Amino acid sequence: MIRFLRDTLEELRKVVWPTPNELYRYTVVVIVTVVVIGLFIGLVDFTLHSVAVKYIYKTVTK
Repeated sequence: MIRFLRDTLEELRKVVWPTPNELYRYTVVVIVTVVVIGLFIGLVDFTLHSVAVKYIYKTVTK
């Protein structure tokens, strides 16, 4: 177990950590991507719901 922890710390020392500027840019990219995908999914959901209400639900209730 001690060897595992030692090796883990050794590997962590080799990691090239992002600079604050890179971290900021990556964070912005992730947030923008999440918002765009969320809007896309919302648009698809709204469209499918509208189609369902217009064609499927009215046919079933007649």
